[in-house]
Amino acid sequence: MIATPDRTPLPREFFDRPVLDVARDLLGRVLVHTTPDGPIELRLTEVEAYDGANDPGSHAYRGRTARNGVMFGPPGHVYVYFTYGMWHCMNLVCGPEGRASGVLLRAGEIVEGLEPARKRRISARSDKELAKGPARLATALGVDRSLDGADACAGPDGPFAVLHGRPAAPEQVRSGPRTGVAGEGGVDPWRFWIADDPTVSPYRAHVPRRRRT
Repeated sequence: MIATPDRTPLPREFFDRPVLDVARDLLGRVLVHTTPDGPIELRLTEVEAYDGANDPGSHAYRGRTARNGVMFGPPGHVYVYFTYGMWHCMNLVCGPEGRASGVLLRAGEIVEGLEPARKRRISARSDKELAKGPARLATALGVDRSLDGADACAGPDGPFAVLHGRPAAPEQVRSGPRTGVAGEGGVDPWRFWIADDPTVSPYRAHVPRRRRT
């Protein structure tokens, strides 16, 4: 576990570690995204780990493509993908360069920049739902594919100015299967969340799609 003062950016070596270690240690940290509407700060409450070639659930399981190239490093960069033709999801790349792994940011609490987040998430019934789920999180933060490859360790020179704060206490951390992951890897306890936090998204097991007849 790497500890830093509350407002100190996390160094690149924080991300240059095994993905499961990084995932647990991200809980409780605050991600700051600098936007044209001002900074938005998000305290992370739920994440999922994806381990590249060792993980059938990972986008990088079958190797490098134009879509997933950022996952192969360097660590500390942002991997953004577009899903279901509607939503973006945000990941933080970790592990040694050349070995794809990353942490999906699943949920969090907006602690600064509520007004721009509310404008992007007008369907949210409360502030607790602004970033409750990976697509909602990316929408609230104003994250899209234009930020794919952004450096989360660049400090004031990058759109993700600071990733700071103290990790959640070990007794607060829970783990279980990842949401919606099928087949081999679907039962791995690679989803991590802060117990009893109201911003954590509900768990949903993978449901196979029925074939049309």
